[in-house]
Amino acid sequence: MSKLDQILVLDPPCDLKFKGPFTDVVTTNLKLRNPSDRKVCFKVKTTAPRRYCVRPNSGVIDPGATVIISVMLQPFDYDPNEKSKHKFMVQTIFAPSHVSDMDSLWKDVKPDDLMDSKLRCVFELPSENDKVNDVEATKAAPLMNSAKGESSAATVPVAASGDDPEMKKMLEKCKRLQTEMSKLGDENRQLKDDSIRMRKMARSDHMTSNSTSLLGREASTASLPSLLVVIAAIFIGFFLGKFIL
Repeated sequence: MSKLDQILVLDPPCDLKFKGPFTDVVTTNLKLRNPSDRKVCFKVKTTAPRRYCVRPNSGVIDPGATVIISVMLQPFDYDPNEKSKHKFMVQTIFAPSHVSDMDSLWKDVKPDDLMDSKLRCVFELPSENDKVNDVEATKAAPLMNSAKGESSAATVPVAASGDDPEMKKMLEKCKRLQTEMSKLGDENRQLKDDSIRMRKMARSDHMTSNSTSLLGREASTASLPSLLVVIAAIFIGFFLGKFIL
């Protein structure tokens, strides 16, 4: 029985390219697309498992779905004269109706049901132009950051000394707005003072009316005994007159 063709579509299809320098981890991506109407199980293998970290290295792809595999090359001393012999293989099988244990699934799979694709690892060093661009970008980064800080700190003086008509109009508008804001602040303070003054006047009027009513009560209370004294004097005079006459 002939071997089954790979059902998945791989991108890239043949070579996994890793671009140096290789003093740090270098990552490249491998896309696996399932164009079929069935679920597909996949597994990624390599001839140098200690040199690579693959995430995810196995799984199930739904119909029409795509999975991105991250292949991370560990740091190493690169020798341009040494040819890379590292290879990867993507094995696939159609998923059964119920997948419970992936390990047992791959152990029990029949060779005739397997589909696979092989990829070669290619190491590339950056060109001289790329190196120059990287160095210039590295040098320019702190300069750009410092320039941003200086421009943000000196925004007002630069804008004030600019000869741009639009900038002058904006400055004039800002000045007018500041003047209006100060006027509104003065009016607000004046309103507060007037409100306090009105409250004080209302309290004083209330106290005056209370004191007037109290004085009226006291006067009426004080006039009552004197009226009684006058009436008593009249009666006493009347009785005394009768006795004398």
